[in-house]
Amino acid sequence: MKVHVRVPATSANLGPGFDSLGLALGLYNEVTASEADGVTVAIEGEGAGRFASGEKNVVARGVRLAYEAAGRPFKGCALRCLNRIPGARGLGSSAAAWVGGLVAGNTLLGTPLPPSAVLTLAARAEGHPDNVAAALLGGLTVSCASADGATAVALPALPALRWVVLIPDVTSATADARAVLPATIRREDAVFNVQRVALLLAALHANRPDALSVALDDRLHQPYRTRLFPWMTDVIAAARGAGALGCVLSGAGPSILAVAMDGAPAVASAMERALHAARIGGTARELPLDTTGAVSRIDVS
Repeated sequence: MKVHVRVPATSANLGPGFDSLGLALGLYNEVTASEADGVTVAIEGEGAGRFASGEKNVVARGVRLAYEAAGRPFKGCALRCLNRIPGARGLGSSAAAWVGGLVAGNTLLGTPLPPSAVLTLAARAEGHPDNVAAALLGGLTVSCASADGATAVALPALPALRWVVLIPDVTSATADARAVLPATIRREDAVFNVQRVALLLAALHANRPDALSVALDDRLHQPYRTRLFPWMTDVIAAARGAGALGCVLSGAGPSILAVAMDGAPAVASAMERALHAARIGGTARELPLDTTGAVSRIDVS
């Protein structure tokens, strides 16, 4: 029996929703898994020749984690990974690997783990729930972690919105992007972000895209991460100048996510020009909203 899993790319934070908001995008990694003696991992696309091809591979670790959580013995698995999500770019490649492995393992076992358990396992493995929640559920997700596990709710996002992602050629480690954040923040900044997270969710619920220009602002992480990505300010300004409703750092970066109602090609071109002006290569592309999250199917042939 073989299991096929498809997992979307994700963008976390969406400006003010640090470690709580996630968005699933129509760019996918695919995993094919079957039980085997020992672990083998064949990788195509992004990460081929760089990612671990044995037991240390994150997808394989996700499969093992599902078996352990279900109380089943794990002898091994044969994996084939087709990766389209670029690594270390702030588009949830690590979350996709954990989710892909967990869903594959759970499906091979006959799905003994409920979705809530898979979410909690993925969030603990990843260290935060925002990307894994969106990868599992699809759409726009709100998530939080507690001592009892992770909780997430998927919300509808306005179908008229267009999402443009600028993917620079440079990479960034999440650990480095977190290291620049302060240990404490001012109360004014906390209030600023609470207001904007609330406004963002209300604007999407009430079909008020005009409010996004204010709702996507942030004071908790983006101002500090400009020291890692000094070109980010010019890229965001270029996107807004070309008609974007808002523009934010995607996760821990360096990718940048813009949202527009119309004129997505113009926004993409403006972002690329601003990045290239800083002598950094990269490509901007419009990605559809993924509304299904991780999906699996069984091939019994």
